[in-house]
Amino acid sequence: METYNHLYETICSFENLLAAARQAQRGKRFQRSVGRFNTNLDRELLALREELMARRYTPGPYHEKIITRPKQRLISAAPYRDRVVHHAVCRVVMPLFERKMIFDLYSNRAGKGTHAAIRRCQQYCGRYRYVLKCDVRKFFPSMDHEVLKGIIRRTIRCPETLWLLDRIIDHSNPQEPVCAAFPGDDLAAAATRRVGLPIGNLTSQWFGGIYLSDLDHWVKEDLRCGGYIRYVDDFLLFANDKRTLAEWREAIRALLAQVRLRLNERKSRTYRTLDGVTFLGQRVWPGRRRIVAENVRTARRRLRWNLKQFQRGAMSQQALEQRWMSWRGHAMQADSAALIQRTREMLLIHLGCDRKPDAHLLRGGAWNNNTTNLRCAYRNNNNPNNANNNYGFRCVRGIQRRASAARRRAERLRPRMMTAFPQESPPDTACFAGHLRNKEERRTEAGSL
Repeated sequence: METYNHLYETICSFENLLAAARQAQRGKRFQRSVGRFNTNLDRELLALREELMARRYTPGPYHEKIITRPKQRLISAAPYRDRVVHHAVCRVVMPLFERKMIFDLYSNRAGKGTHAAIRRCQQYCGRYRYVLKCDVRKFFPSMDHEVLKGIIRRTIRCPETLWLLDRIIDHSNPQEPVCAAFPGDDLAAAATRRVGLPIGNLTSQWFGGIYLSDLDHWVKEDLRCGGYIRYVDDFLLFANDKRTLAEWREAIRALLAQVRLRLNERKSRTYRTLDGVTFLGQRVWPGRRRIVAENVRTARRRLRWNLKQFQRGAMSQQALEQRWMSWRGHAMQADSAALIQRTREMLLIHLGCDRKPDAHLLRGGAWNNNTTNLRCAYRNNNNPNNANNNYGFRCVRGIQRRASAARRRAERLRPRMMTAFPQESPPDTACFAGHLRNKEERRTEAGSL
């Protein structure tokens, strides 16, 4: 197995620390701690480099908070100075582990991410009949420090780099308690083992990727599973035989016990791909994707809160638009055109618009083109100043609604028609409905003129 040495000088170089500081401040430049560090940037980086080279670096205390949605978690934020060190380490060390990772690992990797993992899941749903969804129980609080250090030492043998990585791991703050005892353990030794990494560190996300790297290679190379996807501790296995997936599940449970982890039995189940599988916040079928209902409720709750902040003057219009476009861009990754439309209407109502937007005037095409539907008018190569009464795609749904109403009226009139024409066959209902529909259209056109 290939190992790497002489990495510490590159990690502690001023150029690497400066690039790490620029990465760490993205989206956080106006925070007080970032401003204090950037005020004397050169002096802070030189002092940090001196501590690292002399091995006197000590991480600071974490800022902790508890979130309750979607479930209760302890989030730990390291001081900004420590975050610069985390980025400096990951810039040098992460590419070395990247070379040994499988293609279908989608967490904390450039060009991957949740949306790419969901698209890959949809591809596999179209190829296989069944999917085994697995989840590791309390993954970050259960990660064993000794096991993690052993995995790192199989790739890195630079003593100074190993000292820095051990320093970061050993200074993890206490996490929520988990059962750390496994069959064959001595009870006293199990009680003294250090477990748990803080959720919120860049290094923790990276450690979570390499901690299960052996599982990835075992599934692909030993089980010969053609369809396999992993995102941190959530992973899917695809097959055409349900019994095969059951055997794989037992084998995975035994392999996870070797790295002192447990499966979440409640969430680890087998599904038919035609029935859909929930993965990374979306419900995925072979031909479509939907956002999970709980995520939709959370997004609408946040948008309503943003609207209240905007109406109070605590949020600018630009910030409100950025939040809306951010969620809209995420929702567009799924088949959620109707959801986006309904959410947009909700926002317009909360903003105090004069009327609720007409649903079938917001779906495409052109109708009485003017400056309010300028975008669609340009799409149809129409002049937005011309009221050309073009039905287009926008009014297809409205026309179908009127046609259906006319057909129902014709069906209600059918008994009366049979009484009025006893010796002759009654007129065709479809023709009569078409007559009523034409009458309705002529009335609509006359009203628009």
